Amino acid sequence: MQNRKIYIDWVRCPVCGSKTRDRLREDTILKNYPLYCPKCKQETLINAKKLQIAVIKEPDA
Repeated sequence: MQNRKIYIDWVRCPVCGSKTRDRLREDTILKNYPLYCPKCKQETLINAKKLQIAVIKEPDA
């Protein structure tokens, strides 16, 4: 069995840059995840893979 450290990092809000209540491991994959920021009270759709976060732009209705 390998003793490999898994890196964990806080998810930061793409709007204001503060920490959210969510954390990501390096092996976590998220698709269309509604990320809520308790500081700026904004909800943003994100994709995440290998600790890289991409904001999904929603079309204006």
